[in-house]
Amino acid sequence: MADATPPAPTPQETQEGPSKSELKKRAKQAEKDKKAAEKAAKQAELAQQQAATEGDFATDFYGKLPLHQSQSRSGKTRVAISSLSASRDGETVLLRARVHTSRAQGNKMVFLNLRQRTDSVQALLLVTPEKVSKQMVKWAAGISDESIVLVEGVVKKSPEPIKSASVQDVEVHISKLHLISGIEGRLPFSLEDASRADEEVASSEVQMNRVLLDTRLNNRVVDLRTQTNQAVFKLQSAIGDLFRGYLSSQGFIEIHSPKLQGAATESGASVFKVGYFKGNAFLAQSPQLAKQMCIAADFERVYEVGPVFRAEDSNTHRHLTEFMGLDLEMTIEEHYHEVMELLDSLFLSIFRGLKEKYSKEIEVVGKQFPADEFKWREGPEGTLKLSFREAVNLLVEDGVDRAVLDDINTENEKRLGRIVRAKYETDYFIIDKFPMELRPFYTMPDPEDPTLSNSYDFFMRGEEILSGAQRIHDAEFLCKQMKAKGVEPDSMKGYVDAFRMGCPPHGGGGIGLERVLMLFLKLNNIRRASLFPRDPKRLEP
Repeated sequence: MADATPPAPTPQETQEGPSKSELKKRAKQAEKDKKAAEKAAKQAELAQQQAATEGDFATDFYGKLPLHQSQSRSGKTRVAISSLSASRDGETVLLRARVHTSRAQGNKMVFLNLRQRTDSVQALLLVTPEKVSKQMVKWAAGISDESIVLVEGVVKKSPEPIKSASVQDVEVHISKLHLISGIEGRLPFSLEDASRADEEVASSEVQMNRVLLDTRLNNRVVDLRTQTNQAVFKLQSAIGDLFRGYLSSQGFIEIHSPKLQGAATESGASVFKVGYFKGNAFLAQSPQLAKQMCIAADFERVYEVGPVFRAEDSNTHRHLTEFMGLDLEMTIEEHYHEVMELLDSLFLSIFRGLKEKYSKEIEVVGKQFPADEFKWREGPEGTLKLSFREAVNLLVEDGVDRAVLDDINTENEKRLGRIVRAKYETDYFIIDKFPMELRPFYTMPDPEDPTLSNSYDFFMRGEEILSGAQRIHDAEFLCKQMKAKGVEPDSMKGYVDAFRMGCPPHGGGGIGLERVLMLFLKLNNIRRASLFPRDPKRLEP
């Protein structure tokens, strides 16, 4: 339509521009024209939709659902994809799922790969008289990947395995298909690209997109939808459940210690300072002090699952500034190895539980992150236990200069892990009797050799996953050790006073949940084992 001819300017306009009243009049007319245009466009769209559905017998069987107000029940039970099998052949089912991928064949058939968490099933929409129209198939072919749909259909046994789905012996023949939630804009990457193993991308003759870790973390909600990540975080939850279950069976109770503290506890350089009303507070590096005070309060055996904050500028594959700590503390009757042995039994219980109950999830992760199966020792020989001196000797025998082994750094930890795997066929071992100078002020020294401590670290695939020890329970000796480490006892008066009122011998340890998960599955970067990771360079999302 040609543009309307503008009115001729008045003499006043040509000299001074339009008047205020004229500008108002024009703005009003422009708004009126805009509304008329929008109305015409809407009517045209409705007419187009009406023309498209004219003669469509399936209009009630597909389309976008209205905004769900959750005010009514249909009485129909929705099923999980994981429950579908050949035994349900011929059964009509209703399910909600995401469209993982779709593929149209002509204008009469659409294949949808439907996904729920780690499970997927193939669905088929095929033009049939009085059930599925051509318009319905065309509409279904336009649904974006990752849209959420409500599907009703008949379970049909597949003549051959469907390799693209986790449920391979059946497919769902769709009779009704409704859109619950669509996609706005474009996805940052496809879930197919995000689910490929690096080796597959590297070895493929066809060019494939590699989704980098930063891209994944910047778009974490989409990344978490991959079947790999669904399995990873189900396994993370399982570790927490197994941790709690075992300790509860051993007479422990769960505690919840504060994460805001009035003083920097273990190392002033590695705590986060936060404003606290008219003063400052610090985010807790661990529940260490609270655990010990609970022992002094006769709780006997305690554990905690909670966040731990470390203000260390460590940009490595295994460090986070906030992680989930699995901590425990217990009284000692005779020997500090009682604690070490209980921790060992705890880990063995977790490893067995993961292998026995979650083999499916481990297999899903292994497709994207292939790794040798995690190995540990069972039976009479039990877990490999080395003294710090024995661990150093193994490294020296392998060619490491003894002069650099006052402490075992990350590189030599990994080297030791490879040595132990080759020599003892295990990925899990314990090192005992660390030098006293390497441990914090509350660690009990070895009574026979004060240069050593009653402390231990646990390792998986050559990386430390637990640090623990017997603690000092005598106030006078504790103050002496604090001063030797440069900590003023008066700055932690409430903690020290707990031991002045009598406390039994005790010990414990702290475990990094994400690190255990990373190493068990060999994910190679701790950020993959953290839901929304926090490190020196990342605070979002």
